[in-house]
Amino acid sequence: MKNKFVVTLLVIGGIVLLNVLASFVFFRLDLTEEKRYSLSEATKSLLENLSEKDSSEQQTVDVFVKIYLDGDELPSGFERLKRAVTETLEEFKVYGGTNINYKFINPNAEADTKKREEFYVELAKKGMNPTRVVDTKNGRQVENIIFPYALVSVAGKEVPVLLLKGTQGKTAEEKLNQSYENVEYELATAIRKLTLRERKKIGLLAEFTKLKPLNFSDLIASLQERYDLFIIDAKSSPTFQGLDAMILPKPDFPVDDSTKYKIDQFVMSGGRMLFFVDGLKVDSVGLEGNYAQPLDLNLTDLLFKYGVRINSNIIKDAGSSAMIPMVVGDMGDKPNIQPVPYRYYPLISNFGKSLITNNLDLVFSRYVASIDTVRADGVTKTPLLMTTPYTKVLNAPAFVTFNEARTEADQAEYQGGVKTIAYLLEGKFQSLYKNRLLPNDPKFANFKFESLPTKIIVCSDGDLIVNEVSQKTGNPMPLGYDKISKHTFGNKDFMMNAIDYLIDENGVIQARGKEVKLRPLNKLRTRDERTFWQILNIGLPVGLVLVFGFILQWWRKREYGI
Repeated sequence: MKNKFVVTLLVIGGIVLLNVLASFVFFRLDLTEEKRYSLSEATKSLLENLSEKDSSEQQTVDVFVKIYLDGDELPSGFERLKRAVTETLEEFKVYGGTNINYKFINPNAEADTKKREEFYVELAKKGMNPTRVVDTKNGRQVENIIFPYALVSVAGKEVPVLLLKGTQGKTAEEKLNQSYENVEYELATAIRKLTLRERKKIGLLAEFTKLKPLNFSDLIASLQERYDLFIIDAKSSPTFQGLDAMILPKPDFPVDDSTKYKIDQFVMSGGRMLFFVDGLKVDSVGLEGNYAQPLDLNLTDLLFKYGVRINSNIIKDAGSSAMIPMVVGDMGDKPNIQPVPYRYYPLISNFGKSLITNNLDLVFSRYVASIDTVRADGVTKTPLLMTTPYTKVLNAPAFVTFNEARTEADQAEYQGGVKTIAYLLEGKFQSLYKNRLLPNDPKFANFKFESLPTKIIVCSDGDLIVNEVSQKTGNPMPLGYDKISKHTFGNKDFMMNAIDYLIDENGVIQARGKEVKLRPLNKLRTRDERTFWQILNIGLPVGLVLVFGFILQWWRKREYGI
């Protein structure tokens, strides 16, 4: 008895000691295959820094998140998304501590119809528009108004976060799964936006385009939310040093040699560069058509040196394209106008494997050219945006007409294969001007022959980052908005993801790499083996308890004779 008493004390003491030690050592173990409950290191660092004070702040940063995805009538898919948000925010609290707080709100909780509609309007003013979902309940169809949004607040500033994001064309289940994967990135991005203490510097080299600032207004506004944006005057700037990244948006005029040299040396110094450059010049297009001519921008040799070549052609994509309104006949005494596919406007749904394009919605493009890769030692080339395999390439001069939309696509003509329209280039680049400068040239003293490790993105569609302007109001439309489908495509997300990746590749963008696999049940097996598995799930636990009871009773009889 004495030995048993000592053993019992030792066991209890060991448990107490283990708990005391555990209070000083923190660890969490995620046993899921895809690490669905683990945050990226960048997100952890962001949350842990919320409790730090800097010289300009007297207190720590408190983050409050309101989630409007709540209610008893949520469809099952949205319940899963709600659980994902809850799990993510609980993980946020582990690393952010008391600086992170959240609350779920049911937008439909108000019984008074007028007050409930006023609340809807209040949410809409903050940029949170409802989604109407038809669900089947008790054999009847029920329409639910759902706000798949969170509102992140810091010190009186608010940022709405759309939680329901997915690629058009995917099933509802796949879209919800993509939304699940994006929860950490979307929430962490909002927190970072509101808590930035040091902002990166982005330059917009807009003097070579004939478009007005209004055509880039959504891009400019989005960049200014996260970064310090500078409109660059190339002629008055001796260098572009001091910027973290620079964008060349849809140039229409040749880039002069002086500016091209500054761009080259900016890249050689480790600067990040984004080129949105057309392959051909497409002027006004009508039913009768017009010729798209070669566009000399004085950039061919520079991009060639970096590892790519934008071809002087236009791609027609019969596999996936946006719509334009066309007169397809008469309806009584009035023309019958219907949306029809226009193959010069490819909708890009074929993406390369990159954090930039992971779970990205379709990208709207216009009059795109193909891009070829060329040898550039030390440079890794990753395709980002690609067409479908059903393409036809027209070389310059290419005849372009809106009447093209009237004709049916002959599959035999569209066998051009997949064409890449955007590349990510990473590595050490060689200067275009290597072996061109003489030692007595004034530039030679500070000249860099090879770059530091850096990144470049080249896209053969300048319109990809251009927003349209409403003809009625004169106001700019959202970037990627299509007037025909009334859908906002993923152009802005692509652009902002690209900037994030280029200048902060180890930052919150890493959270976009999270993948949660769908594991649907085998429908045939669940139908044929349903009874077996029901009996097994009910009978096996009961059987194990009975077996354990018999074994325990047998052991007691043998040991104690009871």
